Amino acid sequence: MTTHYLFAGFGGQGILFSGKLLAYKGLIEGKNVSWLPSYGPEMRGGTASCSVIISDEPIGAPIVLEPDVLIAMNLPSLDRYEGSVVPGGKVYVDSSLIERKLERTDIEGVYIPATKLAGENGMDGLANMIIAGKIIADAKEWNEESIEKALGKCISARHADMLEINRKALLSGRDF
Repeated sequence: MTTHYLFAGFGGQGILFSGKLLAYKGLIEGKNVSWLPSYGPEMRGGTASCSVIISDEPIGAPIVLEPDVLIAMNLPSLDRYEGSVVPGGKVYVDSSLIERKLERTDIEGVYIPATKLAGENGMDGLANMIIAGKIIADAKEWNEESIEKALGKCISARHADMLEINRKALLSGRDF
């Protein structure tokens, strides 16, 4: 089983971080993984995307051109990548920031008001983690131990105070 994920949005939305979390979770669970970040020259507000592949088999190339799962955190990303999702794939949309629905009928749209949920629950800036929690839950791959270990790998000791709020955001997405 191989799943190709493409996370896309603006820099500063945690695109690379949520992709890294999924990759570490897969690695901890003994899967073959690939994590390839891509971002524009701007640190915040520019474009950011992240290709993640999680597989039971060796991975040949790290670039995701036809994602099984697209995470669109802004309208330009949805506009750019919706057409590349494989038929039968899923698109997770931050419906707080993207008002339009999917144009394609051969893929499934999952609309989560992640930015709004994050703001209302004291988790500003963690819309990415809410969506990551939903993705993991929808894939029926929720494993507390591997998620906890992946969070430990992704959150540096310098930001250890962010561990609990990231955990809360993941659970919020899982329960959405």
